[in-house]
Amino acid sequence: MSLLITNIKQLIQVHEHNTTILKGSDMNNLPVIENAYLYIENDTIIEYGNMTDCEGFDAETIIDATSKLVLPSWCDSHTHIVYAGDRTSEFVDRINGLSYADIANKGGGILNSAKKLQDTSEDELFEQSIKRLNELIAMGTGAVEIKTGYGLTVEAELKMLRVIKRMKQESLAIIIPTLLAAHAIPEEYKSNKQDYINYITEELIPKAAELHITNFVDVFCEEGYFDIKDTDAILEAGKKFNLQPKIHVNQFNILGGIALGVKHNALSVDHLEEINDEDIKALKGSNTIPVALPGCSYFLSIPYTQARKIIDAGLPLAIATDYNPGSAPSGNMNFIVSAACVKLKLTPEEAINAATVNGAYAMGISNMYGSITRGKKANIIITKPMNHYSEIPYAFAHNPIEQVIVNGQLL
Repeated sequence: MSLLITNIKQLIQVHEHNTTILKGSDMNNLPVIENAYLYIENDTIIEYGNMTDCEGFDAETIIDATSKLVLPSWCDSHTHIVYAGDRTSEFVDRINGLSYADIANKGGGILNSAKKLQDTSEDELFEQSIKRLNELIAMGTGAVEIKTGYGLTVEAELKMLRVIKRMKQESLAIIIPTLLAAHAIPEEYKSNKQDYINYITEELIPKAAELHITNFVDVFCEEGYFDIKDTDAILEAGKKFNLQPKIHVNQFNILGGIALGVKHNALSVDHLEEINDEDIKALKGSNTIPVALPGCSYFLSIPYTQARKIIDAGLPLAIATDYNPGSAPSGNMNFIVSAACVKLKLTPEEAINAATVNGAYAMGISNMYGSITRGKKANIIITKPMNHYSEIPYAFAHNPIEQVIVNGQLL
C-alpha cells in the first residue's frame, strides 16, 4: 500500500536525522516545510519535501491536503483507560466541596474503581476500554501507554494486562502496557501496609512478568499511598524481572520520589504538580523525562506543573492526558496541547514537541514514532483547513482533526 499526501500547507515536526528527545531551548524549535508533500509506503514514511520536488511517485492513494496541516499523531504517554464504569458521583461530590483525599477516605477514588473492575468480566472490560481507545485515535492519538492499577489484586491486575494485550492485538495504534503495581492500598491491608507491599513484590510482579505483556512497572509515590521506602522496594522487585520503572510522583507532596526515580533509571516521572530545586537538580544529566498532566490539574483544581521551571533548566518535558475515571476523564490530546500553552505557559512549538517526540520518548518508542522522519512509522494527523499550527492550541474547544493515519492506514 502506498499513500501520497500533496499540497500540505505546513508539514510539521520534520527531522532529517532521527530525533528521539528534545530538551530545554531545543523544545522551542519546530521544523516546518511549507507547501509540502509526504509519501508513505505500507507503514513507513519514505519521502517528503516541497511540492516543487514532488514527482515520480506512483501512489495507490493520493490525498490533497490543500490548506491543511500534517504532523505526527499525538503520543499519549500516561493513561488509565482500562477501567469499569465511571465515577460521576465523585465529580458531584467535589463540586459540593469534598477533596480528592476526602473522597478516598470514604471508600471512593481508586478503591471505588477497583471494586467495579473486579466485578466486571474480562470481555466487558475489553469492550468498554476498546471503545475509549478508538475515541482517542479519532482525536489524533496514534500511540498510547495504558496502565493497570485498578485491580489491586493479582487476579484483577492480570485481567487488566490481558485486556491491554487484546487491545494491542486488535488496534492499529501502538500500545505500551505498564504494570501500575502499587496504585492504592486495599481496605483489608490498611492496618498492615507491609503485607500488601510483600503481596505486590512476591506475588503480583512475578506473576505479571510471566505473562510477558509489559516492560514497565509503576508506583503511586504519595502521602497516604506509597512512601519512598515502599516505592524503592517495589521498583527493586520489578527490576529483578527486567521491568523498567516509571513513577507517579509529586502530585500533592514532595517526598523525594524524583531523585528515587532517577536512581532507578526510571523512564519517566509523571505528575510533578509540586516540584522544587532539588528535583530539578536530580533530573539534570539523567535519562528520565518529566511528564506533565494538565488535564488532572484542570479537573481537580490543583496546581499545574511548573513547566517553565523545567524547560528553562534545560530539561525535556512531555505532556499526557492521565485519562482515568477519577481525576482526568478525558483523553483529548488536542485539549492537553492547548492547556499546556494556556496553563503551563508553553509556546505552541514546545507543546507540540511535548505531545509528539517527547511523548514517544516517555514510552520508549521515539526511535520509530513522534516525528516526520524517513524510516519512521507513519502515524499522521491531517488537520482541518487552518493557516498555522498555533491554531491547534488557540481554538481549544474545537476539534482540529480531519483525518488520521495509523501505521500507514487511513482511518
